[in-house]
Amino acid sequence: MANPKSRKDLDCFKRQIAKKYNLPLFKTSELISIYHEFTLKKAKPNYSLEKILIKRPVRSLSGIVNVSVLTKPYPCPGKCIFCPTQKNIPKSYLAGEPAVQRAIANKFSPYKQVEMRLKALQATGHPIDKVELRIIGGTWSYYSRVYRKWFIAECFKACNEFNKRIRNQKSGIRNLEELQKQNEKVKCRIVGIAVETRPDYINAEEIKFMRELGITKVELGVQAIDDKILKLNQRGHSVESIITATRLLKNAGFKVSYQMMPGLYGSTPKKDLAMFQEIFTNPNFKPDYLKIYPLALVKNTKLYNLYKQKKFKPYTKNQLIKLIVEIKKIIPCWVRVERIIRDIPPTDIVEGGSNILNMREIVAKEMANMNLACKCVRCREVGANYESKERIYLFKQEYEASGGKPASALSGYGVAREIFLSFENKNKTKLFGLLRLRITDKTAIVRELHVYGQMAQISRPQGSANLSQHKGLGKKLLAQAEKIVYAEQFNKAHCKRSRSTKQNRFSQIAVISGVGVRPYYRKLGYKLQNTYMVKKL
Repeated sequence: MANPKSRKDLDCFKRQIAKKYNLPLFKTSELISIYHEFTLKKAKPNYSLEKILIKRPVRSLSGIVNVSVLTKPYPCPGKCIFCPTQKNIPKSYLAGEPAVQRAIANKFSPYKQVEMRLKALQATGHPIDKVELRIIGGTWSYYSRVYRKWFIAECFKACNEFNKRIRNQKSGIRNLEELQKQNEKVKCRIVGIAVETRPDYINAEEIKFMRELGITKVELGVQAIDDKILKLNQRGHSVESIITATRLLKNAGFKVSYQMMPGLYGSTPKKDLAMFQEIFTNPNFKPDYLKIYPLALVKNTKLYNLYKQKKFKPYTKNQLIKLIVEIKKIIPCWVRVERIIRDIPPTDIVEGGSNILNMREIVAKEMANMNLACKCVRCREVGANYESKERIYLFKQEYEASGGKPASALSGYGVAREIFLSFENKNKTKLFGLLRLRITDKTAIVRELHVYGQMAQISRPQGSANLSQHKGLGKKLLAQAEKIVYAEQFNKAHCKRSRSTKQNRFSQIAVISGVGVRPYYRKLGYKLQNTYMVKKL
């Protein structure tokens, strides 16, 4: 059997080989390892075989692989009544969570955590060329700068040395800037870094430091946008700090994710639904990404004491499912719902519907029964459903988001516009790629450029007929963004309202690029300038 076409064919092929050569039956992981050895030697790839070999293909179906790394246990500035505290575990995390178990096994070493995760992904057939690093554990911005810089450097070092370690070779480089430069050329590139922090810890100085580290996305622990509920749950920050943090991050080009927590003490399903409606429609909010983390009632929390006193009761399973269905009905097409439930082991949850780990699947079935479909980015990603002959259309959606105070009497109010460009099929059920362009009074910045589908390896620039990546879709989206910005520049140059039009003209477009993607932008005429990739217009 020269070319297996299914997992069943592959199993048959393994039995034939074992019988013919009197060998033990090969494990699929062993075949994957052999296959990777061939591809390292630049053998012609077999994409059909790769598709069969990959286990849990969803891990690389968004065009990247996600690697989560947990920080060491560190004091947290928050006093939230719902946060659990376990010895030698970062606050708000529990020992039974998969990412925590990996961290404990590696004594919280960022290098070893990255290495272990990459090995696991490669052993299950996934390409590891494009890594999105997610740093979790407490409030990132509360850690010392020395620790944070070392932590990020170790993550880059692990990626840079991953394939070299097979041959027992190490780079010896420890300086973060040099490690970043090295990462632009290695096989395993960090194309984005996300951290989670509190809104009240975001300021101009913190944003500058984040950019030096290579961070491109920030997950804000918002939880609620009601000051009374925030105070009842002792969050320690206000709605105003959420609005300010969101605006500062977007203006600096970051992708912004909100971690929302329905079911907080003092809330109701009705209040929660109104809260989600508000964040999607009020220009002060409008996050790009969303994590719905329903409150999980666990022991070792102040909230558990209130529960024992019968002053608090978590949402039931039915209440929670109904609420999330209603939320999914109103999600705009430019929001990506990353998670709907946390990986907290059900045995740790005292009571309530948040112990349902397959909540996303249940909600999807409920919506299907109602002939409804979620419009969020994740639910429309092309995934494995790419067809090379399918027609693709360019769509443009513009909305106001996170503006500021009046910039000047001449330029009017500081309205910030978000332009969402996407390549989709005609009825918008398949999303192939997207670009987020932010335009303010004086800046134009691409906050995200992403082509979805099964990841195509960087070492194979031509991609495959079966893959949506490396087909030029990203290049076309970027060209469209440049056209829009150029038109803005032209219009400002001919504006008769102001005598200082030259000051307001867009002379360039910037991209908040992940370190590993910089070579891609250089080929398109961009140059590195103060941690951003910039192109003169």
